[in-house]
Amino acid sequence: MIKKKKFDKKLFKKQLESNCRMLFRRNLDEATPQQVYQAVAYSVKDDIIDNWIDTHKAYEKQDAKMVYYMSMEFLMGRALGNNMINLVCYDEIRECLDELGFDLNIIEDQEPDAALGNGGLGRLAACFLDSLATLGYPAYGCGIRYRYGMFKQKIVNGAQKEVPDDWLKNGNPFEIKRDEYAVEVKFGGYVDVEMHDGKAKYIQKNYQSVRAVPYDMPIVGYGNGIVNTLRIWDAEAVNNFNLDSFDKGEYQKAVEQENLARTIVEVLYPNDNHMAGKELRLKQQYFFISASVQRAVQKYKLLHGGDVRKLHEKVAFQLNDTHPTVAVAELMRILVDEEGLEWNEAWDITTKTCAYTNHTIMSEALEKWPNELFSRLLPRVYQIVEEINRRFILEIQKNYPNDQSKVASMAILYDGQVRMAHLAITGSYSVNGVARLHTDILMKRELKDFYQMQPKKFNNKTNGITQRRFLLHGNPLLANWVTSKIGDEWITKLDHLKHLNVYVDDEKCQSEFMNIKYQNKVRLAKYIKEHNDIDVDPRSLFDCQVKRLHEYKRQLMNILHVMYLYNEIKEHPDMDIVPRTFIFGAKAAAGYHTAKLTIKLINAVADRINNDPFINGKLKVVFIEDYRVSNAELIFAAADLSEQISTASREASGTGNMKFMLNGAPTIGTMDGANVEIVEEVGQENAFIFGLSAEEVMEYERNHNYYPRDVYNTDENVRKVLTQLVNGYYSPEDPEKFRALYNALLEQDTYFILKDFDSYKEAQKRVDEAYRDEKAWARMAMLQTANCGKFSSDRTIEEYVNDIWKLDRIVL
Repeated sequence: MIKKKKFDKKLFKKQLESNCRMLFRRNLDEATPQQVYQAVAYSVKDDIIDNWIDTHKAYEKQDAKMVYYMSMEFLMGRALGNNMINLVCYDEIRECLDELGFDLNIIEDQEPDAALGNGGLGRLAACFLDSLATLGYPAYGCGIRYRYGMFKQKIVNGAQKEVPDDWLKNGNPFEIKRDEYAVEVKFGGYVDVEMHDGKAKYIQKNYQSVRAVPYDMPIVGYGNGIVNTLRIWDAEAVNNFNLDSFDKGEYQKAVEQENLARTIVEVLYPNDNHMAGKELRLKQQYFFISASVQRAVQKYKLLHGGDVRKLHEKVAFQLNDTHPTVAVAELMRILVDEEGLEWNEAWDITTKTCAYTNHTIMSEALEKWPNELFSRLLPRVYQIVEEINRRFILEIQKNYPNDQSKVASMAILYDGQVRMAHLAITGSYSVNGVARLHTDILMKRELKDFYQMQPKKFNNKTNGITQRRFLLHGNPLLANWVTSKIGDEWITKLDHLKHLNVYVDDEKCQSEFMNIKYQNKVRLAKYIKEHNDIDVDPRSLFDCQVKRLHEYKRQLMNILHVMYLYNEIKEHPDMDIVPRTFIFGAKAAAGYHTAKLTIKLINAVADRINNDPFINGKLKVVFIEDYRVSNAELIFAAADLSEQISTASREASGTGNMKFMLNGAPTIGTMDGANVEIVEEVGQENAFIFGLSAEEVMEYERNHNYYPRDVYNTDENVRKVLTQLVNGYYSPEDPEKFRALYNALLEQDTYFILKDFDSYKEAQKRVDEAYRDEKAWARMAMLQTANCGKFSSDRTIEEYVNDIWKLDRIVL
C-alpha cells in the first residue's frame, strides 16, 4: 500500500531555509550548490526520521525476526534522489526547488556516490536492502564505513590512476553516528586458559584493539513508511592519544592506536599482493563481522531476557560471499567464551543462524588465508576454526570411510591454509548460488563433495535489481511512458511489465519508445562531451560494456573486435556499416596488472580511431572515467546493445545484464550466468548469443586440449589484431607496451577469447543487420523491458524470505 504523505511546500521551504542558516549561516539565495544540496538532504532526512523510529519500534513490539545482511560492499549510489523516489515526493520537491530557482539535477550532482562498494556484489547488496524495506521485512545491512572507498579512477595518458575518493569531505547528511552501540574488536596477542568452577575459560591477552563505532544510514521502503538500516562500522582508537609517550618524545607510539584504527577503514580491498595487504584485508573482515555479531547478540539479549539459546529463532546472518565467513567462528566464540554455552549447543545455534551466498567459482574469491597469518591475527578464532575442522573431518570420514581424497577436498584447514568457503558451508544451514547455471555448476563441479554430503543445504536464488533505482530514478522518461501505458503497479511488482507486450507491434508505441531511447542517448552524449571531450552521434548504435574489469568478463575480446572493425574499414573504405559508438566503463583493482593494461589498450585504440578522419564517424570508442552508480544510470538508459560476453561458466549471475534489459537494450552474450534465464524470458531470437557453452569450456579445461596458437595460425583476422598489439600500431612510442596481453592470449588464453572471437564477430554482424530494420529493432528493444519482470530484486528477496530466512512482513 502506498503511504503518500501530503507534501507541504510551505513547510519544506521553511525547513530548507532553516537548515541552510543552521548549517552554513547563510540564506538560501546566498548558498553554494553544495550547501543547497546539504540543506535539501537534511530536510528530506527530517521526513525520514519519524518513520525510521516507528519502524524499529514496530519490529521490537512484534518481536520480529531480523536478517543481518553481512557484506564487505554496499554500492549504494547517491542517496538523495533514491530517498525522494521512495518517499514518493520526488516531483513535489523538484517543483518546490524550481520555484526557489534551483535545478534538482544540479543539486543531485552535488552528492558524491557513497564509496562503500565497487562491483556487482556491492550493488546487489544495495538492491537487496531496497527490496527488503519496500517489502516490509526487518533487516540490517552490515558493512564498513570506508573513508576512501576503493579509489576514484582518473585516466591519465590513457592509463588508470588511482586517487583517494574523499566522499566524506563534506560529511554525509543521511548518516547518524550511534556511539552508544560501539564495541571493542581485538587482534593479536595470545590465548590463556584459566579454570573457573572446573570449567576452562579462554582469555585473549596482550592484544591490540580498536573501538568499532556504528554509523546508521536509512534505507527507505517505497511508499510504505518502512525505514530499515544500513549499519556501517567506523574504527576509532580505544585510547586516541598517549600523552605519556608523546612527552617522552615517542611521537609515533603516541598515536599508534589511532593509526591502527584509521588503517582498517581507509580503503575497500587493499592491494593484497603482499603480506601487509593480506593482513589488512583479514583485519577488515574480522573488524566488521565481530562488531556486527557482537551488537546483534547484545540486541537479542536485551529484548529476550539475556538468554541466547533461541537466537536462531529471531536472528539470521546472511553471508554475502566468502568475505564475512569468519562470522561462523566469531558467533561460536561469543556463544562459548562469553555466554558460557557448551560446544554442541553453540554449534547448533550457529548452524541455524548463518546462511551463505556463493557469488563465484573464481579461485581468488574463494578466499584462503595462511594459517600463520590467521592464527597470529585472530588467535582464539583460529582455535575455534581448528575445532570446527576437527569435528568436520570426523564427519567426512564417517560418510566416506578410507577416502582421504574427500578430506583433502573438503577440510577447512588444509595445506597450511584456512579455506573460508569451506568454513561457510560447514557452518551454514543454507548455501545458495545466484543463477540457475551457477548453482548447477556449484553442485555438480565446484562444491560437488559438499553437495553430495548435504544436498538439502543447497539452493538457487537468481539475482535481481531494483526497478526503483534503475528505471524510476535512472530513466524517468521511460518510467513515465511505462506508467502511461500500464499504470504504476510495476514500481513494486515488476512482472506487471508483461502488460507492455500488447504494445510491441504498435508502430506509434515503437516510435515513442525509440524516441525516449534517443533522448537518453543525447543525455549521455552530453555527459561524454563534458567529461571526455569526445563528440558522439546519438544516432549511432550505442554498444556498451560497463562492469568491473576482469579477464573473465572479456573486455579484451570486445576491444580486439573494435580493432578488427577498424582494420576492415581501413581496407574497405566503402564498407557499409551501421555507425557504432563503443562505450566502456570499468575499474581495475590497483594490483591487477593485466586489467590495467587492458584499460590502457582500450584508450590507445580510442585515441587512434577517434582522431582518424578517414573513419568518418563510422566508429567511436569511449572509456567512461570512474564508472559508478550515478553515471551507470545514464549509460543503462542510453544503451542500444548490452555486452555480456564473459567466458561461459565464469559469471555467477551478472546484474548489469538485467539493468540493460530493463532499459530496453538487447543482449549480445554467451550462455553464462543469468544470461541463460534472460534468454528464456525474452526468447533467443531477441538476443545475440555466441560462443562456447559452459559445458564445452569445462570440457576443454578437463582435457587440456585447447591450443590458442591454432586459432592464431588459421584466422587471418585474429593474427592481424594480435600482431598490432606488438608492432607499435597502437603504441608507437613503446611497441612492447601490450606484449603481456599478446603473450597471455597466445600461450594460455585462459578465458577462450581467441576461441570465441569468430563466433563473437559473427554475432556482431547479426547486430549490424538487425539494427538496420528500425521497426524490428524497436520491437526487440521493447520486448526486453516487457519481459524482465523476473529480474526484480523484490522477487529474489521473497525467495530468500520464504526459503531461507523465514521473516514476517511488518506493516506500520
